[in-house]
Amino acid sequence: MEPIELKRILENKLQANNRKFVFDSEEKTLRIEDDQSGKGITLSLPGLTAKYEERKDAALDEIIHHVNEVFSVMDQQQPLKDNEKGIYPVIRSTSFPTEHNGDQLIFEEHTAETSVFYAQDLGNSYRLVTQKMLDAEGWDLKQLKEIGRFNLRSLDCNMKEDEVAGNRFYFLNSNDGYDASRILNIQLLEDMKSKVEGTLAVAVPHQDVLIFADIRNEQGYDILGQMAMHFFSNGRVPITALPFLYEDDELDPIFILAKNKPTKAD
Repeated sequence: MEPIELKRILENKLQANNRKFVFDSEEKTLRIEDDQSGKGITLSLPGLTAKYEERKDAALDEIIHHVNEVFSVMDQQQPLKDNEKGIYPVIRSTSFPTEHNGDQLIFEEHTAETSVFYAQDLGNSYRLVTQKMLDAEGWDLKQLKEIGRFNLRSLDCNMKEDEVAGNRFYFLNSNDGYDASRILNIQLLEDMKSKVEGTLAVAVPHQDVLIFADIRNEQGYDILGQMAMHFFSNGRVPITALPFLYEDDELDPIFILAKNKPTKAD
C-alpha cells in the first residue's frame, strides 16, 4: 500500500463535522484539524502505512481511536488544581514533539533515548501538561514532578514471568497508559536489582509495557533485543527499541549485536 491510499482510507473513516484534512505531498503527512480552532493532529503516513501492511484492520482501528481521542480531549478543560490525583509522568522518545498546537509541553530529560512528559488523566483519555496550564495554576516543574512521582508510586506493579534459554523476563502490562512510566519508580528498579541473579536490563519499547530482564548468559541479550524490537514495532505509542542496563543507579541504553554482548550507546 502507498501512503496516498492510506490517506484516502483515513479521510473516509475520520470524516466528521468541523474537521478538515490537509495533505502534505512532500512530507507525506496528513493533518486533521478542527476548522474553527485550527487545533488537531498531524499523522506521518509512511510509518503508519508500514504498520497497516503488517497488522491491517487492527492498526487502522488504533489510528482512528487515537485521532478521535485527541479531538475528545480538546473539548475537555479541567484544571490541574483539585485534580492532582490524575497527574502522572509519561515516558516518550526524545524525538517526541515538545509543542502541541503552539503550546509548549512540559518535559525533562531522562536518558539518551527517552524524555519525561506529564499527563493529566481524563478517564478514557489524557492530555499532556503544557506551560500554559502550569502558569494558570502558578505551579512550577518541581511541584508537578513531586505530584506525578507520588501518584506513580501508588500504581500496582504486578508482573508476569517467563524463562527463556536460562534467562528470566518480567513483563508489566496493566494497560493503564503508564506501564512504561514505572521505569521512573526508583524503588521498583532497586527491588528488581536485588532480585536478579545476573545482570539487570530494562526495556520500554512502547507506553503500555515495561520489561525487566535477568540476563544470565549471552543469549539473553539477543532474546531481549528481539523482544524489544517486536514490541516497539507493534506499540500504539512507540518509545525505543534499545534496552537499558541498570547499573550504579543509572540507565544506560545499549546496542545488542546478535551473538555478542551489548555495547553502550553513545
